[in-house]
Amino acid sequence: MPPDLPISALLAKRVPLRSIEFFPPKDDAGVEALRATATVLKRISPDFVSVTYGAGGSTRERTAQVSRLLRQEIGFTVMPHLTCVGHTRDELNGVADQLHTGGYRNIMALRGDPPKGQTEFVPYHDGLRYGSDLVALLKARHPDFCLGVGGYPEKHPEASSPDVDLANLKRKVDAGADFITTQLFFDNDVYYRFVDRCRAAGITIPIIPGIMPVLSLKQITRFTEMCGATLPARLIKRLEAAGDHPEVVEALGIEWALTQIRALLDHGAPGYHLYIMNRAKSALALAAGLVA
Repeated sequence: MPPDLPISALLAKRVPLRSIEFFPPKDDAGVEALRATATVLKRISPDFVSVTYGAGGSTRERTAQVSRLLRQEIGFTVMPHLTCVGHTRDELNGVADQLHTGGYRNIMALRGDPPKGQTEFVPYHDGLRYGSDLVALLKARHPDFCLGVGGYPEKHPEASSPDVDLANLKRKVDAGADFITTQLFFDNDVYYRFVDRCRAAGITIPIIPGIMPVLSLKQITRFTEMCGATLPARLIKRLEAAGDHPEVVEALGIEWALTQIRALLDHGAPGYHLYIMNRAKSALALAAGLVA
């Protein structure tokens, strides 16, 4: 297979991109379920898909397996995630070489979360401490890598202030990041303000909004607590009114996400990235709802 087209080249066309995030399953049965989901989602032709690395780098082998499946079998442009967690510099260079040899040209470069059971990030021996260090390492190793980095519209939970968080993001951009994908949010004004602050700080690369359709109030509450996002009171009331009717909750979540995406695109967002939890239904419903 020829090398993948850099996502930066797609963004340069100024046509809104649609991307989808997968996470590696824990077992072979999960991989088969993911294969079925990906096959269904092929019909909506996402511009690219990403594959997460797992908390603490715990799924790195599955990440490689799923990335190969999605790229070679399904035919997607694939952006594997890579984190600093549990790797020496030499190991990271080795992973970078393997990805480059395999034809991957897009990587989501992240510091990563602490391994399970740990609350504070501690660099691996001879490893990297910051996401900006990983960006610099990857660009030095293979300058033709297109690198995405994460951005937090409502501040990274570990950052002491929004200004400190923005300065950290600027360091990743200055190290060579090509675009930013945001953490999930449910109020578009949060994204608009974040973009304005980035531009004022001299961050000029594209900022792709990350959207997660709500599937359950309990689940989304857990996610927002982990990543520092907030749920609008109006959305909470709607979800609470739906009660123990998952089909109603899912319909409300999809409609909310549709409203978000339409407004984001109308305001000039460079596309949208869907966090779908390996489920095809919500992505298909959103794609159908966005057909002109």
